[in-house]
Amino acid sequence: MKPGFVYILTNKNNTTLYIGVTSNLEQRIKQHKSKIDKKSFTARYNLDKLVYYEAFQMIGDAIAREKQLKAGSRSKKIALIERINTGWEDLSLD
Repeated sequence: MKPGFVYILTNKNNTTLYIGVTSNLEQRIKQHKSKIDKKSFTARYNLDKLVYYEAFQMIGDAIAREKQLKAGSRSKKIALIERINTGWEDLSLD
């Protein structure tokens, strides 16, 4: 089975959060940054700053984690991000 990633994107002002899942994080982030689908949620709100991600050995585990994160409150998502990325830096630049 494929590996998977769950990730959180935000905009330059850190006002909107987007949670996604993918089997290829690097490629997916490039797609978000290039705004391939101009009408997508991430393109409309300029969400292209990767502030959090988790890696999983199986994509199914990543999907389950995505659902768990989406069900949580905004404050829990912010606390999760700030646990590993206190400055809300774009992790895709590393």
